[in-house]
Amino acid sequence: MSLPRPASPRAIIHRKALTTRLNQVAIAAREAGRPVRAPVLEVLKEALAEGRAEVRRRFLDQEGSGAAVCAGNTYLFDQLLRTLHDVVVTHQVPKQTRTTGEKVAVLALGGYGRGEMMPYSDIDLLFVLPYRATPYSEQVVESMLYVLWDLGLKVGHATRSVDECLRQARADMTIRTSLLEARYIWGEPDLFEALKGRLYTKVIAGTGTEFLEAKLAERNQRHERLGDSRYVLEPNVKEGKGGLRDLHTLFWIARYLYQVSDVDDLVGLGVLTETAARTFTRARAFLWTVRCHLHYLGDRAEERITFDVQTPIAERMGYRDRPGARGVERFMKHYFLVARDVGTLTRIFLAVLEEQQKRRPLMTLAGLGARRRHLKGFVLDNGRLAVPGAETFATDPRAMLRLFLVAHDQGLSIHPDTLRQVTEALARVKTLRDDPAANAMFLDMLTHRKDPDVLLRGLSEAGVFGRFIPDFGRVTAQMQYDMYHVYTTDEHTVRAIGLLSRIESGALRDRLPVASDAVQTVQSRRALYVAVLLHDIAKGRDGDHSVLGAEIAVTLCPRLGLDEEETETVSWLVRHHLDMSRVAFRRDVDDPRTIANFADLVQSPERLKLLLVLTCADIMAVGPGIWNNWKAALLRELYYRTDEHLTGGHAAEAQDLRVARRKDALREVLTDLPAARVEAFLGLGYPGYWLTFDTETHARHARVVVAAEDAARPGAEALALETRVDTARGVTEVLVYATDHAGLFRDIAGAMALAGASIVDAKIYTLNNGMALDTFTVQSAEGKVLDQPARLARLKATVERVMLGSVDLRAELARKAPRLPARTEGFQVPPRVLFHLDASTTHTVIEVNGRDRSGFLYSVTDALTDLNLQIASARVNTYGERVVDVFYVKDVFGLQVTHPTKLRQIKMDLMKAITRQALESRRRAPVVREADRARRRAGRAAE
Repeated sequence: MSLPRPASPRAIIHRKALTTRLNQVAIAAREAGRPVRAPVLEVLKEALAEGRAEVRRRFLDQEGSGAAVCAGNTYLFDQLLRTLHDVVVTHQVPKQTRTTGEKVAVLALGGYGRGEMMPYSDIDLLFVLPYRATPYSEQVVESMLYVLWDLGLKVGHATRSVDECLRQARADMTIRTSLLEARYIWGEPDLFEALKGRLYTKVIAGTGTEFLEAKLAERNQRHERLGDSRYVLEPNVKEGKGGLRDLHTLFWIARYLYQVSDVDDLVGLGVLTETAARTFTRARAFLWTVRCHLHYLGDRAEERITFDVQTPIAERMGYRDRPGARGVERFMKHYFLVARDVGTLTRIFLAVLEEQQKRRPLMTLAGLGARRRHLKGFVLDNGRLAVPGAETFATDPRAMLRLFLVAHDQGLSIHPDTLRQVTEALARVKTLRDDPAANAMFLDMLTHRKDPDVLLRGLSEAGVFGRFIPDFGRVTAQMQYDMYHVYTTDEHTVRAIGLLSRIESGALRDRLPVASDAVQTVQSRRALYVAVLLHDIAKGRDGDHSVLGAEIAVTLCPRLGLDEEETETVSWLVRHHLDMSRVAFRRDVDDPRTIANFADLVQSPERLKLLLVLTCADIMAVGPGIWNNWKAALLRELYYRTDEHLTGGHAAEAQDLRVARRKDALREVLTDLPAARVEAFLGLGYPGYWLTFDTETHARHARVVVAAEDAARPGAEALALETRVDTARGVTEVLVYATDHAGLFRDIAGAMALAGASIVDAKIYTLNNGMALDTFTVQSAEGKVLDQPARLARLKATVERVMLGSVDLRAELARKAPRLPARTEGFQVPPRVLFHLDASTTHTVIEVNGRDRSGFLYSVTDALTDLNLQIASARVNTYGERVVDVFYVKDVFGLQVTHPTKLRQIKMDLMKAITRQALESRRRAPVVREADRARRRAGRAAE
């Protein structure tokens, strides 16, 4: 197997000159009576460092490609190993004559065998012997390995005879795969030839089906382990769906079945077209380049394209900002399109394999059992849906839509060759856009009663969806560069449609009882599904995507067959699809103005229901862990109160009745407490408190309050602190019960920051006995759950010491400079301070936006306290790297702040506070990064 040579290879490593130098130092050492190994190691270290530096310089300075890095690194290690082998057998383990049993061949396996040597790839070696190991061959192998280890290399190695290699290959598919791409480096070539020849005749022959199924099953398990989506926003370039390992799998199969050494060989065999082979080569080259950047940026073998490296990689690869799309978003879109190309290649490849191998189906997506009379012009081929002829799509373009609908209805998978024909006929989809029958069929697919997301995802994977709805094509593979959204826009949309279907079917009733009931009574079902389809359709454009999406709806809805009323509803829903969550999460629903303003926006119970269901589906589709009971409670309460307002107070269940029901439920649970103590607790909370939390939480609060009051010494203030780890959400809840006073919120926030906890949510309630009952949802600074007993104990102790006044909080925080989590450093969030003067008639509503970091909330609340403002309630929302904190405040006299001069002072002081902290974080970031790198280097040196 020959590999491409790098340009000017001797500038990377000059083997003849290196061999001469090694011989010189080895002879000098032997003549002086010193061990040969030490001087040899020093020369090889120098050659390795210079070679790596040259490969890196070419890549970074000359806009090199990943293919060039692979070729350069492979050539470098080949020459190093050859010279090392020769110096070992000549100087370290010299022997004039060797028997047949003492011969050794050095082979490369894995990525090294393929010539895919990334900057920090491991080196996989196989030392092949003719028979069992001899003392001499053991000495040669050990001498080479010791030098390689001392060079700081990670070496995977095995020493086996030819017979042992074959025996293990028969028993282990992983070993068989590694031998499949074994490459001769040095030593006895006859051993390599014997191994390769016998591998194909004694192991591989007649086992193509077994290998094929094993590799496809292995691929499916890997996809499932990594989320089974190629559209996650921090993809794994090596193991993820659509990544390099998928290309490896295809080539392993081709090599196994056809004994080819290069992808171009598959063209001559008719397995791939020239176009498909070019796609394979381009995809591999792109992924190689991305992976090289990952290694060089991290100074280690990193395979995941995390947020912190996406921007520098985009910049290095030449992706520039354009109107409506940042360079990093353009880079990631290219990545996801390449990942989709890999999926298309898989379908094409498997279709041809099945045809050539004349075997049973390679992929089965669903059960069989459809009858021919239901196939609407299609046929069954080995149990899969197929077109009757090569000209089907040319004579009947609608068949490209009908194919997916019939397959879905009948529970059939689509024949890979038919999917290949769909790919080749995509240009014909354009003719269907103005076809009423085609649009009606698409609307049936969108509003399908059974798993419309599965149907639409297949349509999208095949490229038909984006061609039929060009605006959807524009958001295909479109990412949003933030830490809040987990999927690309198209994948998020398809997931939201699937969630809407599950809400409608009642499958999510346990998590969304109100939305599940509301959707059953809506009059505009089709409009709701189309609104979910279009709610993010204008993302990535220059402007407000809600406004632009509403404009698209006005044009697209009539094309899909919606009437004027439905079109208006869709346009309104798209325009306002973020408003319900904004009000619920950033406004105090106990304030009558909040409800009045939102009711004025919604105007009708029908729109309220539609917006609730759309909002729930949208948030749940953002990613795992985004939806929680707190968000559900806030949306539910906003829905109920707005419904009351719209219906003149005659809602199905009025507020006072809901509060009474919550209290009755709590009485039934708290049977272990004296009835008088229970009634005393029931009299403490305001309606907002009772309607926000569930009965289990109310019971926990009641026990904490009762215990705190019992434990308080006469004349002393009650104080309680409880932590609860929520592993399902990956957060820790900290409940604080203390006397309310000015600066309480600030002190708690500062204590959390001091203890290394990041507040992601806060619920602030002042009870009518003057006590505060505050719940803080926290994570570690790294964004992980705080569940270690020692850290929880330190957190609790820190908060208690701050509450008791035994800590100089400002001085301690000044010594603890704020730090950004490493993977989020690339994000920039401009700080903003906004006043919503029409949001309340009794309070001033202040919204603070900024870059989330440790101590952010303390900086804001400290400034508010210094301004003599009383925080009556707060909403703390974290959207990935962005924090949005909303405070309802009054002045020191309990009055709303409205004077322009005072408002300007508030804004100026808040901007100073958050800007000062942001500057300190950026100042500290390079120091932290260098410290992290130093720790990694020290760790590698220790290994």
